Amino acid sequence: MQEPASAAELFDALGKEYETAFAGAEGQRRSVEWMIGQVPDGGRVLDVGSGTGRPVAAALAAAGLRVTGMDVSPVMVELAARQVPEARFVRADIRAEVPEPGRYEGACAYFSLLQMSREEQRAVVARIAGSLVPGGVCALGTVPLDLDGVVGTWMGHTVRLTSFPPDGFVRLAEDAGLDVVEVNEEVFTPATELARVEPQLYVHCRRPA
Repeated sequence: MQEPASAAELFDALGKEYETAFAGAEGQRRSVEWMIGQVPDGGRVLDVGSGTGRPVAAALAAAGLRVTGMDVSPVMVELAARQVPEARFVRADIRAEVPEPGRYEGACAYFSLLQMSREEQRAVVARIAGSLVPGGVCALGTVPLDLDGVVGTWMGHTVRLTSFPPDGFVRLAEDAGLDVVEVNEEVFTPATELARVEPQLYVHCRRPA
């Protein structure tokens, strides 16, 4: 088996293929709608792992929110900037980049933690929490499986995946100082033969005021 691809290598290679396969996740659509309903008009939102900009940043920007997307893949940043010109996108690695504290009314990270170690995920969620204004909201999405550095094939590429079971992921948010206000689970079938049916977990949180 090949060496696992880094997140940048993986998503540089996938490009629009990822959007085509995963943009139809109904749970993610509902999660984004929840965030739109919670963030004040014109509020600032940080999208960590913004990918191609669709559907998340596009929906947030269409609702009048000021979106900053962050992604480690230069290909994804280029695609997102072209597809969602109303938002701002930067190439950055959230593991090394500390967002400005207390800047955003909302933040989200949908499935962008899965190639990080558990310690990195804990640190990143704490950084996301710290980027919120008091009372700001956060939406996190993951595949809720008990995986710790498991190497396998996904979307035709060798990857190393790490995640938490549902209660562990909820505790991750709570340990970052966030109040968990809603937890939703669903099963999603990607629109591709290169990925299997997967459970998805969406955790909605608020930074205490």
